Amino acid sequence: MNNDVFRVKFWGTRGSIPVSGSEFQRYGGNTSCIEVRCGEHRLIFDAGSGLRQAGDALSAEGITDFDVIFTHSHYDHIIGLPYFAPIYNPTMNVRLWSGHLAGIMTTREIVKQFMRPPWFPVEPDICKACLGFRDFTSGDVLSPREGITIRTDSLNHPGGCIGYRIEWAGKVLALIYDTEHEAGILDPAVLGLIEGADLVVYDCTYTEDEMPRRFGYGHSTWQHGVKLAAAGKIGQLALFHHAPSRTDDEIDHFEKLAKKRFAGTFAARDGQIIDL
Repeated sequence: MNNDVFRVKFWGTRGSIPVSGSEFQRYGGNTSCIEVRCGEHRLIFDAGSGLRQAGDALSAEGITDFDVIFTHSHYDHIIGLPYFAPIYNPTMNVRLWSGHLAGIMTTREIVKQFMRPPWFPVEPDICKACLGFRDFTSGDVLSPREGITIRTDSLNHPGGCIGYRIEWAGKVLALIYDTEHEAGILDPAVLGLIEGADLVVYDCTYTEDEMPRRFGYGHSTWQHGVKLAAAGKIGQLALFHHAPSRTDDEIDHFEKLAKKRFAGTFAARDGQIIDL
């Protein structure tokens, strides 16, 4: 195993609800799930429907020790957790982290309330893995593994959401999605998380033309993403959290437009791998 690699793999890039069909083949239909490899360590951000395939791949690789870190707990970010094979395997060590409901609900309580009848047939006590639950507060600096630093801050999303800045081996990845921007304003919290990052994964659910009908939904646009990219002096910008109705051709079109404004832009696809 290459212990120097800082690798990002997108297992799910769609927002709101999984989709399928001929018009969603190139970018995929799974909801938010991103695997981050820092040398020998594996972190998974969000447990959308893409988590099922991520779990199968980790198991096939023989990875038995990793962290699952939630941005928040809306359905599209947790729906894959009950179908994540490692949590049922007694040889696995899995730590689950959250901070968006600090002081309101713990990570353990989130999982217990979600995985139970009548919404799911069984409760978490069926899980045979060694499960650990970690709670934090927005603004905390996390050190989930040796040499990995994760800075956190709050994003503008109904019910709360956490943005992350992952620093390892001199490289920086920022995960900024499920956040709504205010017209004409670059959020200082977001700028603080993305400054100088090698890669920023950003919420591009809507377009600026669609925003007047979507205020309060908690999402942003590719147009605002490229403004942040330039202001933050980042390396690459990944358009993420594609709207469930957004077809491959539409995403292709937006990617081309975004590249004209910020050359390092690409639209994230399910299964895509980026080495930093």
